Amino acid sequence: MSDVRLIEAPLTIDFEDAAAREHEFEREFGTISETDDDAIGQWLRSAKSKGDTSDSDPVVLHLIVELYRKMDRLEHLITGNTPIRIPLAHHGEIERIGFEHFELVEPLLEPSKHYYGRLELPVHPRRETPLYFEALTPTLAKIIRIHPRDDGEWGAYMRSRERIMIRHLKGLE
Repeated sequence: MSDVRLIEAPLTIDFEDAAAREHEFEREFGTISETDDDAIGQWLRSAKSKGDTSDSDPVVLHLIVELYRKMDRLEHLITGNTPIRIPLAHHGEIERIGFEHFELVEPLLEPSKHYYGRLELPVHPRRETPLYFEALTPTLAKIIRIHPRDDGEWGAYMRSRERIMIRHLKGLE
């Protein structure tokens, strides 16, 4: 564990023993990934594969798609049709993260136990990130399963926090 490099990154996580409701957690894990594959996302992938977006500015296209998703979320909120998430037994504050690890502020974990959790990464666009992790110590956890897209966002967030820390240490902030 001495090779684990962690960077300060304040996040919150809700989690529970993965064995407690294994089937429910697995279903939610899959469902959250499918919500990223909404109608506009499927349309965009189809249009890109056909080459229909070659004349479009990718940044503007991405922003328009995200505006559509935000309006869709607002519509679901207004109509009361928001996705229901499984309430998880524990809530913790993450103090530091690494590419495959995170560390909680308080010792809430049982070493060698596997957990299912959800957190919200502060990236654009914000989204829930479901993950499975194993407790290495009462505060240190290793991510053992995360969706590939979320894994990329986790790494990008970790690198951005690292850049902030370097700028701070250099006195540029």
